[in-house]
Amino acid sequence: MSAPAPAGLAVDAEVHTAVVTFLAREARLLDEGREEEWYELLADDLLYTIPIRQAAEPRSAEVDRSAYRLRDNKRNIRARLDRLATGHAYCEVPPSRTMRLVGSVEVAPGPAPDLLDVWSALLVYRQRGIDPHFDLIPCRRADRLRRTADGLRLVSREVILTETSLATPNLGVVL
Repeated sequence: MSAPAPAGLAVDAEVHTAVVTFLAREARLLDEGREEEWYELLADDLLYTIPIRQAAEPRSAEVDRSAYRLRDNKRNIRARLDRLATGHAYCEVPPSRTMRLVGSVEVAPGPAPDLLDVWSALLVYRQRGIDPHFDLIPCRRADRLRRTADGLRLVSREVILTETSLATPNLGVVL
Protein backbone atom coordinates (compact mmCIF):
# COMPACT_ATOMS: atom_id res chain seq x y z
CA MET A 1 0.00 0.00 0.00
CA SER A 2 2.80 2.44 -0.77
CA ALA A 3 1.29 4.38 -3.67
CA PRO A 4 -2.11 6.10 -3.76
CA ALA A 5 -4.87 4.43 -5.73
CA PRO A 6 -5.37 5.35 -9.37
CA ALA A 7 -7.86 8.09 -10.18
CA GLY A 8 -11.40 6.80 -10.36
CA LEU A 9 -11.20 4.68 -7.21
CA ALA A 10 -12.19 7.53 -4.92
CA VAL A 11 -14.63 7.28 -2.04
CA ASP A 12 -17.64 9.55 -1.58
CA ALA A 13 -17.38 12.89 0.23
CA GLU A 14 -18.97 11.54 3.43
CA VAL A 15 -16.35 8.79 3.79
CA HIS A 16 -13.52 11.20 2.94
CA THR A 17 -14.76 13.64 5.61
CA ALA A 18 -14.98 10.84 8.18
CA VAL A 19 -11.36 9.87 7.47
CA VAL A 20 -10.10 13.46 7.68
CA THR A 21 -12.01 13.89 10.95
CA PHE A 22 -10.45 10.68 12.31
CA LEU A 23 -6.92 11.88 11.44
CA ALA A 24 -7.58 15.31 12.96
CA ARG A 25 -8.95 13.76 16.16
CA GLU A 26 -5.98 11.42 16.39
CA ALA A 27 -3.59 14.38 16.05
CA ARG A 28 -5.45 16.42 18.68
CA LEU A 29 -5.54 13.56 21.18
CA LEU A 30 -1.79 13.01 20.84
CA ASP A 31 -1.00 16.75 21.01
CA GLU A 32 -3.07 17.06 24.18
CA GLY A 33 -1.31 14.10 25.84
CA ARG A 34 -4.44 11.94 25.72
CA GLU A 35 -2.62 8.79 24.65
CA GLU A 36 -5.09 6.42 26.33
CA GLU A 37 -7.95 7.82 24.26
CA TRP A 38 -5.75 7.59 21.15
CA TYR A 39 -4.96 3.96 22.01
CA GLU A 40 -8.69 3.15 21.77
CA LEU A 41 -8.55 4.15 18.07
CA LEU A 42 -6.15 1.28 17.33
CA ALA A 43 -7.34 -2.06 15.95
CA ASP A 44 -6.26 -5.15 17.87
CA ASP A 45 -4.35 -6.41 14.80
CA LEU A 46 -2.46 -3.13 14.32
CA LEU A 47 0.93 -3.03 12.58
CA TYR A 48 2.78 0.31 12.91
CA THR A 49 6.07 0.64 11.02
CA ILE A 50 8.74 3.22 10.25
CA PRO A 51 11.08 1.65 7.68
CA ILE A 52 14.65 2.85 7.19
CA ARG A 53 15.17 5.44 4.48
CA GLN A 54 18.53 5.95 2.78
CA ALA A 55 19.58 8.36 0.07
CA ALA A 56 19.65 6.28 -3.11
CA GLU A 57 19.26 6.39 -6.86
CA PRO A 58 16.69 5.74 -8.12
CA ARG A 59 14.59 7.45 -5.50
CA SER A 60 12.18 4.51 -5.51
CA ALA A 61 14.97 2.45 -3.84
CA GLU A 62 15.31 4.77 -0.82
CA VAL A 63 12.92 2.91 1.52
CA ASP A 64 14.14 -0.42 2.89
CA ARG A 65 11.13 -2.41 4.08
CA SER A 66 13.37 -5.14 5.49
CA ALA A 67 14.82 -2.81 8.16
CA TYR A 68 12.89 -0.58 10.56
CA ARG A 69 13.36 2.28 12.97
CA LEU A 70 10.16 1.02 14.55
CA ARG A 71 7.93 -2.01 13.99
CA ASP A 72 5.20 -2.28 16.60
CA ASN A 73 1.91 -4.02 17.16
CA LYS A 74 -0.80 -2.94 19.59
CA ARG A 75 0.80 -4.87 22.46
CA ASN A 76 4.13 -3.06 21.91
CA ILE A 77 2.36 0.28 21.91
CA ARG A 78 0.60 -0.65 25.16
CA ALA A 79 4.01 -1.35 26.72
CA ARG A 80 5.32 2.02 25.47
CA LEU A 81 2.35 3.87 26.96
CA ASP A 82 2.70 2.00 30.26
CA ARG A 83 6.39 2.94 30.39
CA LEU A 84 5.60 6.61 29.67
CA ALA A 85 3.15 6.57 32.59
CA THR A 86 5.95 5.60 35.02
CA GLY A 87 7.79 8.91 34.55
CA HIS A 88 10.96 6.93 33.83
CA ALA A 89 10.81 7.01 30.04
CA TYR A 90 13.67 9.49 29.84
CA CYS A 91 13.24 10.16 26.14
CA GLU A 92 10.04 11.94 27.20
CA VAL A 93 11.09 13.56 30.50
CA PRO A 94 9.97 16.30 30.37
CA PRO A 95 7.14 15.41 27.99
CA SER A 96 7.30 16.85 24.50
CA ARG A 97 4.86 19.55 23.51
CA THR A 98 3.71 18.80 20.00
CA MET A 99 1.54 20.09 17.22
CA ARG A 100 0.71 17.77 14.38
CA LEU A 101 -0.38 19.19 11.04
CA VAL A 102 -2.07 16.58 8.84
CA GLY A 103 -2.79 17.29 5.19
CA SER A 104 -2.76 16.06 1.61
CA VAL A 105 -5.23 13.34 2.59
CA GLU A 106 -6.21 10.83 -0.09
CA VAL A 107 -8.69 8.04 0.55
CA ALA A 108 -9.49 4.95 -1.54
CA PRO A 109 -11.46 1.76 -0.97
CA GLY A 110 -9.35 -0.95 0.67
CA PRO A 111 -9.06 -4.62 -0.25
CA ALA A 112 -12.22 -5.51 1.71
CA PRO A 113 -15.54 -3.65 2.07
CA ASP A 114 -14.78 -2.56 5.66
CA LEU A 115 -11.27 -1.27 4.87
CA LEU A 116 -10.05 2.09 3.61
CA ASP A 117 -6.59 2.95 2.32
CA VAL A 118 -5.43 6.43 3.33
CA TRP A 119 -2.37 8.50 2.43
CA SER A 120 -1.43 11.71 4.22
CA ALA A 121 1.39 14.11 4.90
CA LEU A 122 2.31 14.92 8.50
CA LEU A 123 4.47 17.65 9.98
CA VAL A 124 5.17 17.34 13.70
CA TYR A 125 6.44 20.33 15.69
CA ARG A 126 8.09 19.14 18.90
CA GLN A 127 9.56 21.14 21.80
CA ARG A 128 10.61 19.96 25.24
CA GLY A 129 10.89 21.61 28.63
CA ILE A 130 12.34 25.12 28.54
CA ASP A 131 14.70 24.21 25.70
CA PRO A 132 14.42 26.88 22.98
CA HIS A 133 15.33 24.23 20.38
CA PHE A 134 12.50 22.53 18.54
CA ASP A 135 12.22 19.70 16.05
CA LEU A 136 10.25 19.58 12.84
CA ILE A 137 9.60 16.01 11.76
CA PRO A 138 8.10 15.73 8.25
CA CYS A 139 6.80 12.44 6.90
CA ARG A 140 4.27 10.74 4.68
CA ARG A 141 1.96 8.08 6.02
CA ALA A 142 0.14 5.17 4.41
CA ASP A 143 -2.68 3.98 6.66
CA ARG A 144 -5.31 1.30 6.50
CA LEU A 145 -8.47 2.02 8.47
CA ARG A 146 -11.27 -0.37 9.36
CA ARG A 147 -14.90 0.71 9.61
CA THR A 148 -16.45 -0.71 12.81
CA ALA A 149 -19.66 -0.17 14.77
CA ASP A 150 -17.56 2.01 17.10
CA GLY A 151 -16.13 4.13 14.27
CA LEU A 152 -12.89 3.99 12.32
CA ARG A 153 -9.92 2.07 13.73
CA LEU A 154 -6.29 2.17 12.62
CA VAL A 155 -5.24 -1.24 11.28
CA SER A 156 -1.85 -0.33 9.85
CA ARG A 157 0.40 2.66 9.45
CA GLU A 158 3.63 2.95 7.51
CA VAL A 159 5.50 6.18 8.20
CA ILE A 160 8.04 7.28 5.60
CA LEU A 161 10.30 9.93 7.11
CA THR A 162 11.43 12.67 4.75
CA GLU A 163 14.86 12.79 6.38
CA THR A 164 17.41 10.02 5.95
CA SER A 165 19.36 11.21 9.02
CA LEU A 166 17.12 12.23 11.88
CA ALA A 167 17.77 15.66 13.35
CA THR A 168 15.64 14.84 16.39
CA PRO A 169 17.38 13.05 19.31
CA ASN A 170 14.72 10.30 19.46
CA LEU A 171 11.37 9.18 18.13
CA GLY A 172 9.60 9.28 21.49
CA VAL A 173 6.46 10.73 19.93
CA VAL A 174 3.85 9.02 17.76
CA LEU A 175 3.93 9.98 14.08
